[in-house]
Amino acid sequence: MTWRLLLTVLVVANVASALAVVYARHQHRQYFVQLNKLDRERDDLNIEFGRLQLEQATWAESNRIDQVARDRLGMKFPEGAETVVIKP
Repeated sequence: MTWRLLLTVLVVANVASALAVVYARHQHRQYFVQLNKLDRERDDLNIEFGRLQLEQATWAESNRIDQVARDRLGMKFPEGAETVVIKP
């Protein structure tokens, strides 16, 4: 009788252990898929960030600013007579 009980307990423990392994592998696969998705998202964001930095550098070039100031705002460098020097 004790052998049957021991055998039953071992079979139940074995089945419980197998189910735990299956559950752990399933969780691992889900986390791996999520990790790959987040890696792709990170890579896409890094590419976008690089593009934005390049665009910002292009818009902030002094030649570009000078061109916009002249064309859109009608600004120009003052002539010699228009320059006023203030002495302290």
